[in-house]
Amino acid sequence: MSQSTLRTVILVTGAITALIHLVLLNLGGKLFPLFILNGLGYLALLGAFYFNPSIVATRRGLLHWVFMGFTAVTILGWFLLGDLSDPLGIITKIDEVVLIVALWLHMGQERQSAAAA
Repeated sequence: MSQSTLRTVILVTGAITALIHLVLLNLGGKLFPLFILNGLGYLALLGAFYFNPSIVATRRGLLHWVFMGFTAVTILGWFLLGDLSDPLGIITKIDEVVLIVALWLHMGQERQSAAAA
C-alpha cells in the first residue's frame, strides 16, 4: 500500500473516530466529557500528523507511537467501561484497529524512506 493511501486511511479512520466521540456519543442531550476529550485528542493527533508542526517534524516516529498508544488506550477503555454489545462501539473499535494498522505500516514506510535517503 502506498504512503499516500496510508495517509488517506489514517485521515479517514481518525476523523471517523473523532466525530463519533465528539458528536454521535453526545447526541442524547447529555454531554460526556471523556468522549469529548477523546474526540479532541484524535483531532489534535490528526492535526499533528498532517500539518507536521516543527515540534513533531523531527519526531515522526514518536508521533506514530503516541497516536497508536492513544488509540489502543481508547480500545482498552471500551473493553473495560463500554457496552460490548453496542454495534456503534464495535464498528468504532474496528475503525480504530484499522487506524493502528495504517499508522504502523506508515511508520515502517517512513523509516524505509529515511534509511534509503
